[in-house]
Amino acid sequence: MNLKILVAALPLFASGCAATLPPEVIASGDIADLAVDVRPIHYHNPVAGYTHRVPVDPKPWRNQNDAQAPDGGAS
Repeated sequence: MNLKILVAALPLFASGCAATLPPEVIASGDIADLAVDVRPIHYHNPVAGYTHRVPVDPKPWRNQNDAQAPDGGAS
């Protein structure tokens, strides 16, 4: 029971240590008051770089393995 009270009281105690009042700390609710220039949003198609690929049969890999293996390490 004491732990629940401590957990509930800790944020209240910590908020009392705030250096300024909440309206000065919290961001303004009115977006029109902002003096920041906002970049326009450009639409980017999410499938623009998509290339259709079809499954293919596997190629023989033993020759490639032998070519990449160091001398004497091939099977």
